[in-house]
Amino acid sequence: MNIEQFQHMLNEQGIKLSSQQLQQFELYYELLVEWNNKMNLTAITDKQEVYLKHFFDSITAAFHFDFTKNLSICDVGAGAGFPSIPLKICFPHLKISIVDSLNKRISFLQHLANELHLDDTFFYHDRAETFGRKAEIRESFDVVTARAVARMSVLCELCLPLVKKEGVFLALKASSVTEELTNGSKAINTLGGKLIDVHHFLLPIENSERNIVIIQKEKSTPKKYPRKPGTPNKLPIE
Repeated sequence: MNIEQFQHMLNEQGIKLSSQQLQQFELYYELLVEWNNKMNLTAITDKQEVYLKHFFDSITAAFHFDFTKNLSICDVGAGAGFPSIPLKICFPHLKISIVDSLNKRISFLQHLANELHLDDTFFYHDRAETFGRKAEIRESFDVVTARAVARMSVLCELCLPLVKKEGVFLALKASSVTEELTNGSKAINTLGGKLIDVHHFLLPIENSERNIVIIQKEKSTPKKYPRKPGTPNKLPIE
């Protein structure tokens, strides 16, 4: 996906990027490649692939959910900033918090936010399991996002404790989401969520399967969740 295709396909979805926003994506790409030489941020470094598989893929969440409102968003395990930083560039009013367990990635993201002049972006070096137990953080976000972090039964325990009541958890998934949702239905219910919708589509150009899972927080998450670091992955709620 070249820059013209990127701009055109977003424009078709009602997302019109200014020259400044396009420059921010260009600088994002340059910094991603530069820092990737020092640390493992992504296996994808070809420019057209980064624009398609990282930038455009992240923004597809906005095709199925309204990000034009004033929202507080927490991105769990964002890695190199996906999906939250591309969404922040497109919707500068969003208040973004990113939690990641690797301090090197947090250092990159802080540098990135400074270079791109992104306001209202906050970074936390923490495990999602301990982050979600902090009284000032727990159930405080309008939207929580996660992209390709873990299977749904595990993801729900990492993410739903952070979502406020009536808020939403958005999971960006590739294939096999139907099986994951079947296995994760108990976790969704146990943690206070309700499956609202699953949007299936193909990523353009390469036609690979993508899914946006929308889970609404209907009731408070029981206090015992999330469990200790590592436990959700070893003993998922299924």
